[in-house]
Amino acid sequence: MDLQDVGSTIRFLIRDRDAKFTAAFDTVLADAGVRIVKSGVRIPRMNSIMERWIQTCRRELLDRTLIWNQHHLRHALREFETFYNENRPHRALRQAAPRRSLPDPSTGPTGTAPLDIRRHDRLGGVLKEYRHAP
Repeated sequence: MDLQDVGSTIRFLIRDRDAKFTAAFDTVLADAGVRIVKSGVRIPRMNSIMERWIQTCRRELLDRTLIWNQHHLRHALREFETFYNENRPHRALRQAAPRRSLPDPSTGPTGTAPLDIRRHDRLGGVLKEYRHAP
C-alpha cells in the first residue's frame, strides 16, 4: 500500500464488520493515518455499489485473465476501469456508460440503413468495444 509513491493518500477506509478484519488490521491502518469507518450493523446494502463493481470486475476480467505480477494487475485494472466507465453499457443508465452520453432518440420512422460496426479488443480480447465506423 505505497500510495505515497504515486502521490495519493488514503484518509478513510469504509468497511463492514466482518471478523476477517482484526484489531491488528485496524492498528496498521491507524498507524498509517487512515481512519476506519465501519458500516452499519446488519445493513448489507450500505456498501452495495462498490461490492457490485468488485463482482463485475472479477466476473468480466479477473476470472478470465492470468495475472503475472503486480504491474500486470494494475495495467489490467486500469484498462477495465476505462472500459467500465467509457464503453460498457449500464442498465441503470439506459444502456449508456457513465462517461458517455445517451444517443439522440430517433424522431420518426425511417428505413433501415446498413450499419458498419467495428470491434476493438482490449487486453488481448478479454474486453470488447463496439463502435460505429467513421
